[in-house]
Amino acid sequence: MVERTTITAKDGTFSAYVARPSRSPAPAVVVIQEIFGVNQVMRDITDGLAAQGYLAICPDLFWRIEPDIDITDHSEAEWKRAFELFNAFDVEAGVGDIAATVAHIRKDAGCNGKVGAVGYCLGGQLAFLTATRTDADASVSYYGVGLENRVAEAEAEKLTHPLLMHIAEEDQFVPKPAQAVILAALKDHPQIEIHTYPGCDHAFAREGGDHFNVEAAKLANGRTLTFFQKTLG
Repeated sequence: MVERTTITAKDGTFSAYVARPSRSPAPAVVVIQEIFGVNQVMRDITDGLAAQGYLAICPDLFWRIEPDIDITDHSEAEWKRAFELFNAFDVEAGVGDIAATVAHIRKDAGCNGKVGAVGYCLGGQLAFLTATRTDADASVSYYGVGLENRVAEAEAEKLTHPLLMHIAEEDQFVPKPAQAVILAALKDHPQIEIHTYPGCDHAFAREGGDHFNVEAAKLANGRTLTFFQKTLG
């Protein structure tokens, strides 16, 4: 069952796409969008998590710029718009919106009180900050962009809940020097599990994308489900 809900933040309200599992109550997972908005890819991920037994919710984090962005990676014009949105996006406000989403879904009658998060691309960076700055019970980051600027010791020290990270070794948006910074800062953290994917480029788990890698996506997604089963029940 899918629906739309409205979440209240400090400075306004925004929408979120919700997919409910067949059994209730269940643990919840916040799906954190890429730079294309709450598009079909994000909705499909949300639906897929519901099929696995999770109460899944994908908030519209671009609402301050333009509500209800829903574009793809299939045209040059859409890519241009996506990067405009990325550059205009306020990360700090976005983390606040994710915290509001966690609180909103945790109070839902269909939630058993446990809430995780999973994010992709821009959402991968936000998933890391969700782990360090919100009370989400567990977080997963797929090929987070800009993480090399976020993994300072002071930030990582805030992390008290488990975090799973997927890093594409040939990520054009997270070059090797950036990956080295991320791995050096986080690889020994007791709450963090990191997997790297040789030969994979950015967005290797995005079905229909230019860099989709079916085997790597299957491996990463399997690890994500195992992680959520362990941390959320």
